[in-house]
Amino acid sequence: MNELALPHPDAPAWADALIHSRRTTLPKRLCGPGPDGAQRTAILAAAAAAPDHGQLLPWRFIEVPDTQRARLAQAFADALLARDAAASAEDLEQAREKAHRAPWLLLAVCRARGGDPEVPAQERVLSAGAAIQNMMLLATAMGLGSGLTSGKALSSAPLRALFGLQPDEDALCFINIGHVREARKPRPRPPVDAYFSCLDENTPATR
Repeated sequence: MNELALPHPDAPAWADALIHSRRTTLPKRLCGPGPDGAQRTAILAAAAAAPDHGQLLPWRFIEVPDTQRARLAQAFADALLARDAAASAEDLEQAREKAHRAPWLLLAVCRARGGDPEVPAQERVLSAGAAIQNMMLLATAMGLGSGLTSGKALSSAPLRALFGLQPDEDALCFINIGHVREARKPRPRPPVDAYFSCLDENTPATR
């Protein structure tokens, strides 16, 4: 079996450094400008390298440009009101404000149902997660910060209607990308032995 040809002998070390340098940057710690057109194209193209069993392409990304942030803000507010009819004006304004934080904002959508029954939902979600990780790693290599945000509004009727989600689709998360205004303190990474074990012929693989 032929080994993968690497473009440079230092590629493994470079990739290892890139992976471990990625940090989650919350939208409130991001600032403009966001990635330029060429960077956006490259980041989106990185998603295509994710594993995709059956080549179903079970995920897609929807950009929310500045001109549409007000509509997203209202969907957030409507979703909050649907959950809590007594939400205060301050609560509603906080919900709306979340739509305006990230310089570049994308909604990640996964088609976890329908299509080929041989590809279960978990494989499709894993494929979407790999695509998102590829995008964030390339953003990191470009010197940009990125982070994922979610919340109860993702499954709400107002948000589903705004983005035209189909019955077999779910909103997974928002992807936020921009320049880092305030670096977050690095969190400790778990040691390998916290999540790795080896199956023994006599006993189950346990921690």
